Amino acid sequence: MAIRERAEHVLKYVEDGRSSWFSVNPNGLEAAVQATLDVTRKRFPDPAAIPFHSRWRHFEAGGRDRWAALAPRLASLPKEEVARRRMDLAVVSVLLDAGAGPDWRYREPGTNETYARSEGLGVASFHMFANGLFSRDAKGDPLRVDAERLGRLTPMDIALGFQVKAHNPMTGLEGRAGLLQKLGNIGLERPGAFFDIVATGGDVKAASILAAVLEKLSPIWPSPLGDVWEHPVIGLVPFHKLSQWMSYSLVEPLEGAGLKVVDLDALTGLPEYRNGGLLVDAGALRPKQSSLLTATFAPGDEAIVEWRALTVALLDRIGQHVRLHLGMDAEHLPLVKVLEAGTWFAGRVLAAERRPGGGPPISVASDGTVF
Repeated sequence: MAIRERAEHVLKYVEDGRSSWFSVNPNGLEAAVQATLDVTRKRFPDPAAIPFHSRWRHFEAGGRDRWAALAPRLASLPKEEVARRRMDLAVVSVLLDAGAGPDWRYREPGTNETYARSEGLGVASFHMFANGLFSRDAKGDPLRVDAERLGRLTPMDIALGFQVKAHNPMTGLEGRAGLLQKLGNIGLERPGAFFDIVATGGDVKAASILAAVLEKLSPIWPSPLGDVWEHPVIGLVPFHKLSQWMSYSLVEPLEGAGLKVVDLDALTGLPEYRNGGLLVDAGALRPKQSSLLTATFAPGDEAIVEWRALTVALLDRIGQHVRLHLGMDAEHLPLVKVLEAGTWFAGRVLAAERRPGGGPPISVASDGTVF
């Protein structure tokens, strides 16, 4: 895959000492591996029980399986239609899953529990779906997403769903609403149509899921290239972070319909601030300039392109080492499970230890469409 190939080019560029921003420290990489193993063993004493890293884990925040609570309302539908509705939810929720900022919180109705960041975004978008915000028939058939409704969504609709107020601000609100509006105008009757696109008989390859997502959703991204950025020496470097996060999140709906998804390691680790933050905080990536930890960067800046590419390349290394320590192979512990076990939580733990609020070590300005 081009994502891995270009990320490896960036890694070699950095290891050769040519980067102005980063150096790679093998001892720090081992520290990242150990941090990942530590949270993995605490969270999953039985590594065979590690689930996929996907949006579905956020719907289970606080130890509650919210989808299972909705399932009885869909019991009369064929399994294929249930899968479409699960995809409806996953696609919309992933597109809303950019960084919310450090000050935003979501108070869940009925439980009065408060969630922030990714869990908060997941729980909030789940309730928006459950309440019919994205359905053309919110009262009669709320548990679905329809293009005609998405096209009419406003930033105020999204703000109300996320409980955004002056004292509870969210970054990138306009960008999130814009993505959903565009999703409603790309020719798919509903996001759940991805089921019929990829479920064509036999096993489903993970790469085919990503290919379908990239092809169908290409018109919604602010840049014509989507999540692809220019490095001054390496050239174009693709990431497709949200598209891969979405692809991972479509696996469980497919498997719930009785299909088998194979070759999961064709997809890469996700180049976002928790995984990338793990590498910086563990010392695997050493900043060469102090401004890297104090300034705010744009997603297309050289430093951020390098940081994200290094994250993709080094997550593969971490995955290999974690498997060796746990005595497992890639079939039983694919990268998507290492992320969940795993690197994402290790990044969060180290961030909380090092910075008030647990924010990332490197600041990236988000418009709600990249991170």
